[in-house]
This record gives sequence, structure tokens and C-alpha cells, in this order.
Amino acid sequence: MIHIEPKILERINTWLTPVFDEDTQNTIKESIANSPKDIQESFYKDLEFGTGGMRGIMGVGTNRINKYTLGKSTQGLSRYLRQQFPGETPKTVIAYDCRHNSKTLAKVVADVFSANGIEVFLFEDLRPTPELSFAVRHLNCHCGIVLTASHNPPEYNGYKVYWQDGGQLVPPHDSAVINMINDIRYEDIKFNAQDHLIHYIGEGIDDEFIKASIKNGSVGATREAKDNLSIVFTSLHGTSITAVPATLKGAGYKNVHIVTEQEVPNGDFPTVASPNPEEPAALKMALELADKVGADIVIGTDPDCDRLGVAVRNNDNELQLLNGNQTMLMMTDFLLKQWKAEDKLKGKEFIASTIVSTPMLTKLADAYGVQSKIVLTGFKWIAKLIKDHPELEFIGGGEESFGYMVGDFVRDKDAVTSTLLACEIAAIAKSSGSSFFNELLKLYVEHGFYKEKLVSLTKKGIEGAQEIKQMMIDARETPFSVINGSRVIKIEDYDASTSKDMRSGEISTIDIPKSNVLIYYTEDGSQVALRPSGTEPKIKFYVSVNAELDALDHFKAIEADLDAKAEAILKDMKLI
Repeated sequence: MIHIEPKILERINTWLTPVFDEDTQNTIKESIANSPKDIQESFYKDLEFGTGGMRGIMGVGTNRINKYTLGKSTQGLSRYLRQQFPGETPKTVIAYDCRHNSKTLAKVVADVFSANGIEVFLFEDLRPTPELSFAVRHLNCHCGIVLTASHNPPEYNGYKVYWQDGGQLVPPHDSAVINMINDIRYEDIKFNAQDHLIHYIGEGIDDEFIKASIKNGSVGATREAKDNLSIVFTSLHGTSITAVPATLKGAGYKNVHIVTEQEVPNGDFPTVASPNPEEPAALKMALELADKVGADIVIGTDPDCDRLGVAVRNNDNELQLLNGNQTMLMMTDFLLKQWKAEDKLKGKEFIASTIVSTPMLTKLADAYGVQSKIVLTGFKWIAKLIKDHPELEFIGGGEESFGYMVGDFVRDKDAVTSTLLACEIAAIAKSSGSSFFNELLKLYVEHGFYKEKLVSLTKKGIEGAQEIKQMMIDARETPFSVINGSRVIKIEDYDASTSKDMRSGEISTIDIPKSNVLIYYTEDGSQVALRPSGTEPKIKFYVSVNAELDALDHFKAIEADLDAKAEAILKDMKLI
């Protein structure tokens, strides 16, 4: 029999008191008898807020998503809202995705808010995460909640908190809310709803969100160009089916083929191993349909519709999946072109990205004379820039993990507007005798060919968390001095807020919030970043290599060289 640590046993016994319902208590007793390892995993810690909020496996326990862990978070947030807005009746809006229990858990959250005298706008059915961000500001709410676990496996769910600006919680509110939640006892949770404070919303907000998406995602494709573009779209069983087809139709795109087998929302995601558009296998059915109908572009979105994967025809007329950096570069360049054509670039504009995304974005900014701001991973930091710099206009921004935000009407990554923007780019390029892919190659010729590769290592459970922790300790205490034959010239440690020049030994301060990230820079211009995920049991390694591309015809040869170099770096670091 597996021994359960006293500290964990104490947590378990708390959940066997009358504060918790009978079903919960019976489930715990059964797990103690039959699955002691699982019950330890369920109680050994509290779920934490990471870069994407609180996310975890559904089930009983302090380390699981359930009515009590969400109730505790909502009770703490309710108290914080009351503290921050004295004399007001705080308002919140709640959305949820296609996952199991999302609708039920969203109602639990609404009940707790209303029980605390907070007015609630609850979407009548599943909706995309970016629509929730939009709704916060549209309805003048004090905060917003979305129940989602993005592209995690089916057993996961999550809870993301948004503030008045429509962006996710950032300092100082994030730590203050967490402290408030930590002070809440489970017996403090108010579950008895005041039903008159809960209002159901739907079509009216949908119409306004879609109208705004069309306005922000359109970059000048003509009617003829739109008619000549063939699109394949898949929602991967998620929420985007409620918004993307309507947005494309409203923008004038008629030739849209939807993958019907993946059209119906389903928390089991039955046709894919993972509903993550970052993974090529997720778009397999869409690519097959695209070859069948001769489509120009394929787009798939994740379950909560904040990320998108894009495939386009390459110069051999074969469908090729783009990575998040490539899609981000193309979207940013086309937005900059539009702003320039409309004479809107006045030197007070900016684009944004993250520390593990392609360095090439800064090259684009320099070419157009706009500012490039680089922040920590997570769109909450990009959204925060908009609030922090009211003197500047935000054009667009993205990150390597397939997320992009167009303008400031939504304050989170937004696959609805980004899908439209990708189609606009493809339509314009095709109508001018070029293609989305060919325009990307032109960017490489103009600004340098940057190629990135990501490796994720999954380490589950208690042992996995410790292993990830040790890998970061080792990387700091015994850093590489040479990577793939190239000398390491700088190491940035975002947890220590230091940047060390390895040649001179000089140490400078990094002026952004602390984060458990380490980045190596080598003499030949390569970069390697190490970052434990904030939402999944993974540690991620990001490699960026670059070279000059003097002609479009040399693309394949240079790409092969860069791919080989990235592989060599990963092998040298013993990651593959």
C-alpha cells in the first residue's frame, strides 16, 4: 500500500467534512481505497495561476478543477472586486468553451458571484475566448471569466480572469487576487445564487463582436479577390464554429469549405489526438479536404478559438503548414503596409511580441519606423502594453505559439479576427499574381531568413515537476559555454532579472517582470530559450537560427541548412 504523506492526508481529511457534498466525499473514499497514487496527485498542492490562468485536470481535490476550487477562486475574486470598487455594484461577464462540465462550472461561478451581490452576464452557450475579452469592455464590466483549457487534453478545464481593460490579470491585481483567494476557506464560499443578478446574453454581443472583427481584420481585399480565394476551415470541435464562418461570410468570403466531421463542438475531440493547431496531425482532415477541393488556404483553430494554425500553397503548389512565427510575421507586415498606405504611421505606433518568439519581428518594426516591444510569454503582457502606453497606437502583436491580436478592440489573442486577416492576405497576394507563401519568402529576402524550432518535453506529476525544476537549476548553475561549436556570448536569466555578457563578465538588469526563463545567445546569431510551461506539465526549448537569403530561388537550400543547424543545436544540448 502506498504511504500518503501527513500533509496531504490532512488536506484529504478536510474534504471529508460536511463542507463538501456527499458525492465528493464518496469519490475521495473510493480513490483512497483503489487509487492512492491518484488521490495524492489530486491533493499534493493547490492549483496555481500561471501565464494562462488556472488550468488543470477535472476531479476532486485541491489540485483539480471542480466546483470547490473554482468556487474558492470566485469567492476570493468577489471580495477583491468589492474592495476595489467600493460603493459600486461590480459587474462581470462569463463565457465557456466546449469542454466537459464547462457549462455547469460556468453556472457555479455565476452563482458564487451573484451570491456576493455581483451582477453577472452569462453567455447562453459556448463562445470563443476573444469574444469574452471583447464583451468585458463592451458591457463595461469590472472583470470577466472564461472557462477553458485551450488545447489541453479532454480531461482538463480551466479558469481565466480578465480585468476592466479586457486583458488578463496582470500586476498588481494578479498577486492581490491570489492572496485574497488563499485567505478564503472552503466553508466561506457562497454557492446560493441571487438569480435576479444573473443575465443571459448571446446574439446581441455576437453581432457586435463579429462587426468589430470584420472592421479590424480587413486589409483591403477586393470583391473579386475574395471570390477567387478558396478556403478550408476547421473548428476542431471547438467554439470558433460560432463566430468564424459568420465573420468570413460577413466580410464577403463565399468560397469557404468547413470540415463537417469536426464542425460539432465536442469535449472529447474525437477526430484528433490533440485539438492543438500547432500540431500538424490536428489539421490532417482539413488538409485532405483542401487537396480535394483545391483550396488556397487552410485554417484551424483550437477549442477556445484564440490560436490558429495556417497552411498555404508553397511554390510547388503543395500545402505547407506555417509555424506561429511565420504567420505572425505575415500578419504584422500586412498591417504595417496598410497603415503606411493610409499614411497612419506617425512614429507613435508599436507592434509587440514575446521573448521566445522570432527576433525577426523587430527587423520589421525598424523597417517601418515603428516601435517593437518585447514582453514575457503570455498575451496578458501584450495587452498590458496597450494600457501602459496610452500615448502610442497598437497595430498588432503575436507570439510563436500560434496566437495573434489585431488592434486593441480585443485584449487577448484572437483567432476570429486573425483568420479573416490571413484570408485577406491570401486573397490580395493571389489577386496580384503572388501567394501568401511567396510574400513570406520576400520578407526573408528583405529582412533576413529567421527559422525557429520548438521542442517540448512533457513531465507529468510530482516527479515530473521536480525534474523540470532540476533542469532549470542545472542550466543556471552549469550553463553551456559553447553550443554547436559557437561560443555563448550572452545569457539572459529572467528569474534573476539579469543579462550577463559572457565575454566581459558584465551584468546588466532586465527591466521586465520576473519569469522562469533562460536564454542563451551565441556568437553566430543563434538563440536558445528554456521555459517551463505555465499551464502544462512541460518544459519548452526554443531555438532560433538565421541566415541571409539573397534570392527566392535559394530558399529551399538555405532552409535545409537552417533546419540542420537547429537540429545540431538540439542534439548538442542532448534534447533530441
